[in-house]
Amino acid sequence: MQTELPPLKNDLLLRAARGEKVLRPPIWIMRQAGRYLPEYHQAKENLSFFECCRSPEVSSTLTIQPVDRYEGLIDAAIMFLDILVIPQAMGMQIEMIDKKGPHFPEPLQSPDDPQYARIMLKEVDVAEELDYVYKAIFLTRQKLQGRVPLIGFCGAPWTLLCHMVEGGSSKMFVQSKTWIYKHPKDAHALLQNIANICVEHLALQVASGAQFLQVFDSLAGELSPSSFSLPYLRHISASLPAKLKGMGLQSVPMTVFAKGARYAFEDLCVSGYDVVSLDWLHDPAQAMAVAKGRVTIQGNADPGILYGGRVAIKEAIRSMVKEFQQGKQDGSSKMLTSMPPGIIPHVKSEDLAFFFEEIHRVTAL
Repeated sequence: MQTELPPLKNDLLLRAARGEKVLRPPIWIMRQAGRYLPEYHQAKENLSFFECCRSPEVSSTLTIQPVDRYEGLIDAAIMFLDILVIPQAMGMQIEMIDKKGPHFPEPLQSPDDPQYARIMLKEVDVAEELDYVYKAIFLTRQKLQGRVPLIGFCGAPWTLLCHMVEGGSSKMFVQSKTWIYKHPKDAHALLQNIANICVEHLALQVASGAQFLQVFDSLAGELSPSSFSLPYLRHISASLPAKLKGMGLQSVPMTVFAKGARYAFEDLCVSGYDVVSLDWLHDPAQAMAVAKGRVTIQGNADPGILYGGRVAIKEAIRSMVKEFQQGKQDGSSKMLTSMPPGIIPHVKSEDLAFFFEEIHRVTAL
């Protein structure tokens, strides 16, 4: 399928991810597409969130909107999709409730829940269940015409398990921790099942045209250092290259975002990913010193700076870039610029444009 796609014109992100020396750090935002853009609402019309995800035409349109609006300022597009497509493929029902977020009407209660047995016994045909994802990726690559690389992604097994057993967002993660401490054998079996599906899902995204991959472990910080998460992140990074080779495909750069898991940063640097993404609680200089050039670091502006106006944006960017420069261990560019976990509500699109412009100004000095 990839041979039918336009060649890439801007490969800055891919070269930086591989640790090559580049003139400036590439820029992208984890949730580039979304409701902060007026054009998003026009394209979405009356469709629900998951209806947008399941429509390749709508999903591709929403993915490209930030690339069009911020032409020349951002160096990648990330698909407008959701990490929860994997639980859906496994047979779980999910609703997106306005002002609340995702909701599972029937979460996994325990290993005795009949739904658990069905999920564990089901042979998931990932290509069929998530066909709309791969069609959206292929269509988006065609529409982009090589302007920037296209990023595919999945949720990490631990983060997906949390959603599946909590039924939605949580503050205490009572059900998740009940599973891992009371039912460790069954929790591990479920995590491994999810991890295997993640590998298949990511491979099919590459086959459809994804040029860079990110694994979102958005709830990694809810775990202690005796991590339930890291082995499954490693399983994904170790298994995917062989899977792609078996499909006649080359590997693409991969990044892992383990939000809140500062305790695991050293381990993440040797977990098989090309890039480790920082949240805004990391000190960039310290992270660069720990990484020792083994991985490219992606980070790590606090999205809250967009509430502070242009003076705050300018100061935060200059501080962030200075800290990264202090942490460099060699002459190569080991930095990507991102804003985890993405655009937050009520942000003005023009302030985000200023954020991008200011990074270009500062890193060009």
